[in-house]
Amino acid sequence: MASGEVYRAVAVLGRGAVAPDAPILTGDDLGVLRGDGVFESLHIRDGQPWLLEDHLARMARSAAGLGLELPDRVALTELTGQALAGWPRKREGVMRLVCTRGREDGDQVTVFATVADVPRAVLHGRHHGVAVLTASLGFRADARQQAPWLLGGAKTVSYAVNMASLRWAASHGADDVLWLSAEGYCLEAPTSTLVWLVGGRLCTVPSERTGILAGTTARWLLRHADRVGYEAGEAMVTPAELAAAEGAWLLSSVRGVAEIRTLDAVPVGSAPPTVRLREFLGFSGPPA
Repeated sequence: MASGEVYRAVAVLGRGAVAPDAPILTGDDLGVLRGDGVFESLHIRDGQPWLLEDHLARMARSAAGLGLELPDRVALTELTGQALAGWPRKREGVMRLVCTRGREDGDQVTVFATVADVPRAVLHGRHHGVAVLTASLGFRADARQQAPWLLGGAKTVSYAVNMASLRWAASHGADDVLWLSAEGYCLEAPTSTLVWLVGGRLCTVPSERTGILAGTTARWLLRHADRVGYEAGEAMVTPAELAAAEGAWLLSSVRGVAEIRTLDAVPVGSAPPTVRLREFLGFSGPPA
């Protein structure tokens, strides 16, 4: 395959691998019409999806929150293998595993997996860091605890607000957004989990208290923080406290770890161990 060539793969539950441009959704699919569905993004390394079991467990929790009947793990695991059957083993990629409620008048879910190259903008942020702006979500940090219809902690395909936030950041010369609660606590980014270092302790925002999405990559890092010489914990943090931390990052399954260089134009961190964390997480490929 020539350098720079775009590579894509698609598999559909019950059909197996299909051509990348094959139709896989109907016009009345509720995932399209109403954003009624769940998904997971997985990092593809050495021809395999990293942390697959963790992602499938989170997908099951998301589906339960929507009252969505998800296929069993065996079927979903087989589907990921079908999507990766022709994927070059040494090529880094991103898989999206999607389950929607299916057709408006049907009773079967729609399930498919796609694999594609990691976007260059994501690789750039991974290796060069990101400029981040804060933006209020307009509700208190604990609001989603009392409002299950807000689907706190669920990874749904309803990402219009997330994408609008990122476009707003780009229009103001930034790379990403850090959402704040109404009382001014940092929560999460539209597609990433916040992690910061203070006093030798790697911290993230508590998902149960705030209803943010529990980041798979961030949780794996904190579970193994002792292997890179840190303690791990959860805490609430303000933008001012974050700016004073030893380092802060946005973590996701695709971007890996991206250092927050500035927060609302204020530099963050004195000497953050970004390269060390990136290599420990296995995201040390060539920069974009």
